[in-house]
Amino acid sequence: MENLLTLYTQHGLLAIFSGVFLEQMGAPIPALPFLLLAGASAANDGAFAAKALFIALLASVLADTLWFFAGRRFGRGVLALLCRISISPDSCVRQSELSFARRGVATLVIAKFVPGLSTLAPPLAGAIGMSPLSFTIYNAAGTALWAGSGIAAGLIFHDQIEHLLASLTDLGSLAMMVVAGLLGLYISWRLLRRWRVARALANVPRVYPDELAKMIDQGSKMVIIDVRLATAELPLIERIPGARHIEVSAIESVSIDDWPDDARIITYCSCPNDVSAVKAALLLSKRGIGAQVLKGGIEGWTEAGYPLDVANN
Repeated sequence: MENLLTLYTQHGLLAIFSGVFLEQMGAPIPALPFLLLAGASAANDGAFAAKALFIALLASVLADTLWFFAGRRFGRGVLALLCRISISPDSCVRQSELSFARRGVATLVIAKFVPGLSTLAPPLAGAIGMSPLSFTIYNAAGTALWAGSGIAAGLIFHDQIEHLLASLTDLGSLAMMVVAGLLGLYISWRLLRRWRVARALANVPRVYPDELAKMIDQGSKMVIIDVRLATAELPLIERIPGARHIEVSAIESVSIDDWPDDARIITYCSCPNDVSAVKAALLLSKRGIGAQVLKGGIEGWTEAGYPLDVANN
């Protein structure tokens, strides 16, 4: 048992860097076990805790900075890629946007403690135009708090962790199978969540940009709903001609008295797999209102070459 902890104390810094960096880059690998082991090792070597905290901070800030500048360069489009890499439901993007809208830069301080938000916050911060200095300060503070908490928990519960490691040692080669099985269960759970979201997305009817443009030209009766989040930090500059802005949170209570009875209802957003627009359509269906989702959202509309109007927020 002592040999295992000694081995981790000697070579664990590389494991900590790799685990934290990979998790923050989006790999479905939890970094918390590495931090807990670091804390347990620090019970016998106090200096190791400080080294582990520095390495975890370095790894996380490096990965987060890469995603931050990717968000600044490619905008929200990079979020779809990150959702696929991390096997995260696309709904996490909207949750991240809501968190930024409510808490601003303080979101970065709590991000590491919130599943989904941890990986998506850096590119979203870049996409909304946060300054690099503000991002670096708040993200580093949040990372230090998160990594320090994990190491401290490992230090507090080092006896229990040592007992668990001793049990794994007694299992011999079977221990690797147990660890691999637990990791497999974790990844399977992530995949299951994503599959459920994908199934819900697939059941909502879509309308393509060309179809919507034709309906607008023909003067068809319809209500186009822009469900994107709008705040002082995330203003809506432009929108599809004729669209009215109704956030998802207001869909269930918004008045529909001025909606024509025979109008086609179309929702759109700016997020991976149109997840916010789909949620709005599902909420409308609960009110007995059939709705379609614009495939590709506002990005799909502009990529098809169609114009936007200036938004009146």
